[in-house]
This record gives sequence, C-alpha cells and structure tokens, in this order.
Amino acid sequence: MESNNMTKPENTGFFSRKELFRAGLSLAFIIAVMFYVGITNHPVNHHYLLIIAAVIGGYMALNIGANDVANNVGPAVGSKALTMTGAIVIAAIFESAGAVIAGGEVVSTIKNSIIEPSQINDTDTFIWLMMAALLAAAIWLNIATTLGAPVSTTHAIVGGVLGAGIAAGGFGIANWPVLGGIAASWIISPLFGGLIAAAFLYVIKRTITYREDMLQAAAKVVPLLIFLMTWVFSTYLLMKGLKNIWKLDISTAASISLAIAICVYLVVKPHIAKAAQQMNQSKDSINALFTLPLIFSAALLSFAHGANDVANAVGPLAAINDAIFSGGVATKATIPLWVILVGALGISTGLALYGPKLIRTVGSDITELDKMRAFCIAMSAAVTVIIASQLGLPVSSTHIAVGAVFGVGFLRELLKYNNVKRIEEIKAHHQVLNDPEKITAFLEIFSTATVEHKKRMLKELKQEANAMQLNKKTRRSLKKVYRKELVKRSHIYRIAVAWVTTVPLSAMLAALLFFMLRGMLLS
Repeated sequence: MESNNMTKPENTGFFSRKELFRAGLSLAFIIAVMFYVGITNHPVNHHYLLIIAAVIGGYMALNIGANDVANNVGPAVGSKALTMTGAIVIAAIFESAGAVIAGGEVVSTIKNSIIEPSQINDTDTFIWLMMAALLAAAIWLNIATTLGAPVSTTHAIVGGVLGAGIAAGGFGIANWPVLGGIAASWIISPLFGGLIAAAFLYVIKRTITYREDMLQAAAKVVPLLIFLMTWVFSTYLLMKGLKNIWKLDISTAASISLAIAICVYLVVKPHIAKAAQQMNQSKDSINALFTLPLIFSAALLSFAHGANDVANAVGPLAAINDAIFSGGVATKATIPLWVILVGALGISTGLALYGPKLIRTVGSDITELDKMRAFCIAMSAAVTVIIASQLGLPVSSTHIAVGAVFGVGFLRELLKYNNVKRIEEIKAHHQVLNDPEKITAFLEIFSTATVEHKKRMLKELKQEANAMQLNKKTRRSLKKVYRKELVKRSHIYRIAVAWVTTVPLSAMLAALLFFMLRGMLLS
C-alpha cells in the first residue's frame, strides 16, 4: 500500500511532463508557422489577418492529425500488423505525400457549398467568416479528441462555415438541402461501412476459418482476396487520391486497376501457397497472411486522406489568402505551396503527438481486432466510398471506418451467440433423450466440424430426438443463453453523440467566434 502511494505523485508528474512536452511541441509548430508567414509574405493590407489565419490553420491541421488519421491506421495497429510507432511513421509519410503530390492546386472556398458565397460581397466579412469557421472546427476536433471520439473533420468545417455564414448573412444564406444530405450521412456512412465489413468477415469465415483444412483453403482464397483488395484500392486511389492531378471516370479507373490487380494476383499466389505449406492449422497462421496487405492498405488510405482532407485544414486558409491578395470573394482559390506544407506538416505533427489515443480507440478499445477483421475494415472503407460516390450518396470516411469496426464486432457477437445457443440446444436434446453421456463426445466433434458437418450433426440429432418438444423449463433456460458483449456499448453512445452534435456545435461556436472576431477587429 505504501509503495503504491509513494509512486502516484511520481506517475502524475511523469504524465504531466509528457503533456507539457506535447503542448510545447505543438506551440513551437504554431509559432514557426506564424514567423514563416510573417517573414516570407510581402506586406499587404490586412497582412496581420493572414498571420492569424495561418496560426489557426496550423492549429486545425494539428487536430486533424490527432483525430482523423486514426481511421486509416487504427485497425492495423489494433490487429498488431503494425506497431504504434510504425503506423505513425507510415501515416505521416503518406499523409504528407498525398497532400503535397495530389492535394490539388485549387480548392473550393466554401466547403460542400454549405452557404452561398455570392451573398457575401464584403471581403473583410468573408475573411472573418472563414477564420471563425476554421477556429470553431479546430476547437471542436480538439474537444472530440480529448473525449476519445473519432469525428468527421469535413462535418466540423461544414458546421463552422454554416454557423459563421448565418451569423454574417442570416438564415437565407445557408444551403439547407446540402445540410440535409450531411445529416443523412450520419446513418448512411456507418450503416454501409458496418454491413460491408461484416459481409467480408463472414465470407472469410465461411471460406477459410470454418474449413477443416484452413491452410489449403487460405492458399486458394487469400490470393483472391488480395486480388480484390488491389482492384478496389487501386480504383479508390485513382478516383479519390489522384483526382486533383488525373481525373478518371469509374470505368477507366476500374479497368486500369483490374490490370494491376491481375499482375499482383499472379505474383502473390505462389508466395501464399509456399507460405501456407510451412504453417500449422491455426487462426494465427491464417492471420499472418494478411499482415502485408494491411500495411499497404494503411499507407494507401493515408495517401488518399492526405490528398483529400488536407483541404479541410488549408481550404479556409487558402480562401483567406486569396481574399487578402485579390481583394475579393471567389468560389475557388489557389493553394500556395506554403499553405499545403502547413497542412501536411501540421497533420503529421498532430498525429505523432496526439494520434495514439484515437488510434487505440479505433484499433482496440471498441472491439478486439485480428488481422482478418482489420482487413475487412480496410476493404469496407474503400468499397463504401466507391459505391457511395457512384450512387451520389453523402458519406464520411470517418463514419465508414468506425461503422466498419462496429460491424465486425457485432457480427462476432451474433456468431458467438448462435454458437452458444446451438451448444445449449444440443445439451437440451441429449437431456430429453436421457443420454447425457453422449454430450461430451458429441460436442468435441461438433467444435471442430465444418459448417456443413455441423448442419448434418444437428439434423441427425433432431431426428434422433424424434421431434420431441422441449419442456417449458428447458425453453426458458435456452432464452437466457449468455450473450457475451464483444463491442463496448459505452463507445457506441459516446461516438454517436459526438457525430450528431458535430455540425450544430461547430456552427454555434463559429457564430460566437464570428461576432467576437468582428467586434475585436472593428474596434
């Protein structure tokens, strides 16, 4: 007792020093941004506003790295395909590469056209609006990260623009149908992500882990899964990650990706077969075959995220930069290289300093993940975005990934519940037949049987019981079969509340900040 008490202050001090160290590095990054913008940009009217905006943009990028990147690497870390350090290094490299190489030269000044920019004719008002929106979104992401809730960065900035826009121009300035689509994505994104991930996991179980010879099944099925993954991810990367430098329609992207996938299949098939020959019949061996695909998926998802979502950090900053130098309000703005670098370096810094918390939330806190389950989550993230984009459905990559994690967790719960229920029914039938000695031998065979064999065994057991009805007491006991929770319900409620409140809370905060900024800058 005494030794424990003596170490508590020491531990508290250690964690305090860690937090101070992180805060100090974050502050150093923001100060570096401030000095860089102040020194390198030629003095113009409202030059100080550009410096303030750059500081807010850097703060936003830090929070995107802390919160949003976890969706790309969390499953790989949770399944132990990657260490935390390895995941952060890969994500930082590929996020930055995606932002710099494929982040685009032009960005929409009003994200998702949530408000009508033509109704804001005053340049100063537009600058204050974008600054308020950016700061509100960054503050909300900071709060969500502290609470351990992965939220949509896009929704945060949309809420910020909406709230500041209404504060600047009234309710008529808002594009309410677009907002309705965003609200719909709260349901569409996690539902699609969860169903597709669960479907992939069920296919893997039926075709590999439920087979009597798992290694032989894996040697046939895993190369096909890698083929499908290569096809899907290449299409996803061509359509989403490289869309700013090479625009392709779905048929062209899919055709190019198919050729790449065939080449990959021909290369990996003999390697998988050779590896399977040297493994034993266990799920751990099967899981090992998914390690490299998971590493590649984490890298490609990070690249696509950097190419697309960097605009959430630097889009408003680019819009402010354009408004200051052009003296007008435009629907499109050029992104200078320094703005892209603020976003890329900020995301990488935020990921390294604060990302592990959300990576653990997505990778292990919601439900336990192995490599097969993580593979299904990665597949769901890419497939859902492709399908939704073709159907014109509004989706959030964050909601898809987290929904996929919940999907595989709930499928595991369902399968485990059904298995326990079947075992209880087997015991009950043997009791009805007054032959309890058969239970142990029957269950030993049943536990290792294939799905088809289990069905035959249950059918024969019921026939042997001669369709005897279980008594009421036995039926009641079967209804009370223990359902083990494999998904933490507390995480569901916390994340769901954060998702639903992201847009309205960001909007209210942005409106307040707009009035504060306008009051301070006009005084």
